[in-house]
This record gives sequence, C-alpha cells and structure tokens, in this order.
Amino acid sequence: MYKTPNANRKHIGIYGNTNSGKSSLMNKILNQDISLVSNVEGTTTDPVQKAMELIPFGPIVLVDTAGLEDKTELGEVRVRKSIDFLKRLDFCIYLIDGKNADINTYNNWKKEAKKYNVDHIVVVNKLDELREDEIKNIEAYFGNPIFVSAKNNTNIDKLKDILIKNLKDTEEEKPIVGDLLPYGSTVVLVVPIDSEAPKGRIILPQVQVIRDCLDHGIKTYVVRDTELKEALNDIKNIDLVITDSQAFKEVEKIIPKDMKLTSFSILLARQKGELDEFIKGTEALKKLKPNDKVLICESCTHNISHEDIGRVKIPKMLEKIAGGELDFEYKVGYDFSEDLSGYDLVIHCGACMVTRKSVLNKIEICKGNDKAITNYGMVIAYFTGILERSIEIFKGL
Repeated sequence: MYKTPNANRKHIGIYGNTNSGKSSLMNKILNQDISLVSNVEGTTTDPVQKAMELIPFGPIVLVDTAGLEDKTELGEVRVRKSIDFLKRLDFCIYLIDGKNADINTYNNWKKEAKKYNVDHIVVVNKLDELREDEIKNIEAYFGNPIFVSAKNNTNIDKLKDILIKNLKDTEEEKPIVGDLLPYGSTVVLVVPIDSEAPKGRIILPQVQVIRDCLDHGIKTYVVRDTELKEALNDIKNIDLVITDSQAFKEVEKIIPKDMKLTSFSILLARQKGELDEFIKGTEALKKLKPNDKVLICESCTHNISHEDIGRVKIPKMLEKIAGGELDFEYKVGYDFSEDLSGYDLVIHCGACMVTRKSVLNKIEICKGNDKAITNYGMVIAYFTGILERSIEIFKGL
C-alpha cells in the first residue's frame, strides 16, 4: 500500500449554488481537470471525490458537490446527496458567485453544516468581474471572505494557505497504538489467515496498526495464531498482544493471564469513534431477546463467505446471546438513517474504510435516538467473556 487510504485523509467539501464555479475551483486547487466544467446547470450530478496531497499539510480528499440551487429534474435528489455528504466531512469551502450572492441558500446550508459540526470558510468567486462597490457589499455581509477568480487563477494559492491553516486547527488524527505504549515497546500482532484475507495481502486494519507502531518506534512481531505459542517463547518482554477479534478466544487461552490483550477492531473503535460509548453499548447485549431488530453497519462492500464476520459470525453470536432469532438489517459505507426508532441495537464494524467524522455522527444520531451502539470487536470480546481484559489497557487514558 503506497497511498494513504481515503478514510485516513481529511475530507473537504466544496459547496455553493449551480454555476458558482465549484468545479472550476476544485480543478484549480488540484491543478488538473477532474470535475467537468460547463455553463449548463446541473453538470455536477453526484459528489465528485479526488484524493490529493495538500502541501505542506498532507493527504486530503476534495469533494465537489452538486449545486444547491439545482433546478433540474433530479435536482432535489442531488442536493440531498450533497447535504448528506456533510456527515463525513471535516471542513468545507462555501463558494459564493460574486455576481449573484445568494444569501438565503447560504444561511440554510450553514444550519445543516452546524448540525453536523462542520466548520467552513466563505470564498467569493469571479473577482475578475466584480466592481469595488460589489466587493464592499459582499464584505459587509460575509465579514472577511476570500475573493478568488477561478477563471484567472487569482488568489488560489492564498486560498490553499488559509485552508491549510484551518485544517491544522481541526482535530488531529488519533494514534492507534502510539499513545498507549512508550517508544521501544514490544507488540505481537496475531493475524489468522483465512478466506477473508486476499492472497498476498493482509487486511487494512492490520496494515494501519503496523504503520502506527513503526511511526512511534514500537517493535512489532507479526505471527499467525498457529505460531503464537512458539513466538511467546522466542520474544521477551511483550507489552501488548493485538489479535484479530475472531481469534480472541484461542489467543486468550494461549497468552499468560497477566499479559495485556486487545484487538484490531477495538483499537479502531477508539481511533475512529468513542471507545467509552462503544463499551457502554455492550450493556445492551445483556438485554437482547428474540425478534429484536439489530442494525449492522459495514464500512465497505465485499464478497460474502461462510466466514464473513458481519453477515455470519456476529449474527450467530448475537442470536446465542439473545436465545433466539433476531431481525438483522445492514447499512454499507456512509449510509445511515436519522430515525432509529425501529432498532434495538446498532453494531459498527472496525470502520477502517470510513472517516472518523462519519462514525462520530452515527454515534451522535444513536445518542439522539437513545439507542446503544457498539462494534464488532466489543461484541466478540463480550461473547467470549474477555471484554474486561481486552479494554484494560485503555483505562486511565
């Protein structure tokens, strides 16, 4: 893997009215023609995403959205999709057409952005066409917007500098292991190889943990569960064992009782969401009963096998806990409902393929609906009776 996964990049949305110049601005920021530019209304139909390096900040994803005043036949659907994207964004650029400053649409959008705790900057396009009095009138309302000309490439570098400054002020990405253990610590990663692991590769959460350990000077040993006993004899002074959740039970039996243990999924639950909220969500497992409805959130689409964790293994565990059949429903990627009244429990995957912002928004929606939410690793740890041991390392943080 040579590129930063999109889930680990800051996501910046570009919003504004139809033909305000959003696609042109995105192309100027990227220095390439990614978004289709046209004078025809509704050219951008679905949000267009492009990963890039914003030097010197780092990896980001720019999202060009459909015009908020889209008057085409499918305009309402397109605008709703664009607004839904706010749930996964870290920051926004709101682009104003300097020759047609639509204040009402901006104010309505700003309420939606505030709902999902997304900060933004106001950028005014078409500086090359604006008179001095028009600039003053726009400044009088928007305070201190950034004036640019996407057509003439005016102030694009200035916009990038201001964007970088704002991104640096946003929440920094949490380490996965780096803040749990000091430099020079020793970690053993237990990585079972089964049909879910493509030949020649290991899955993304395992890659991310290895990289985080390297970044923080933590010595890492990677073994299969079948070689774990031998590895424990070879490796001295092990500070933490991290296992695939599905091998929890076997690994817990092998390692000494005083050795710290957790899973990739639980580590990602802390990095991508709120660990305390997921721990609290495990209390709802005790109350599960037959016919309850469970919503399972998966980060990505994938081929489903007899070993699939979200479609096969987790449901079997939950039905054993409940003592009967349950009603399961699935949401994939960023898809999520504001109304959770029909569900008794929400369970999220490790979230390696989605942004932290999207997981936090799902947690907030669950809180607003008074619904418990937890994740795969927590469920497996609870089911195998080692939940307390698997979260011991996080206590006191």
